[in-house]
Amino acid sequence: MRIEHIALYVQDLEGAKDFFVKYFDACPNDKYHNPKTGFSSYFLTFEDGTRLEIMHLPEIQESENAHARMGYIHIAFSVGSRQKVDTLTNRFRDDGYRILSGPRTTGDGYYESCILGFEGNQIEITE
Repeated sequence: MRIEHIALYVQDLEGAKDFFVKYFDACPNDKYHNPKTGFSSYFLTFEDGTRLEIMHLPEIQESENAHARMGYIHIAFSVGSRQKVDTLTNRFRDDGYRILSGPRTTGDGYYESCILGFEGNQIEITE
């Protein structure tokens, strides 16, 4: 068994797509739009075949995006090396994103950093 994809509602669909393309080399499909409901989405495919569906529906209201709360809390990307974790973390910092932690080695042995990405969503970058 494997997870086929994970879906995420966003306010700025194009901005979210551009974020994942710019920083994680995502390959988007053609935009899907249902004019009847206003629903729009992209499937973003990453190098290893993992897919993230980003979606927008005008009626959905933004909720408080606390860093510690019940439910799904972050997406983790493995970039392949400590050097790549450091480089990408610095790129996010230089581009004005908030670094929550790291780069560091965690108690359970991960070398990682955590950032607040588009719309305040937490992203973990691991080796």
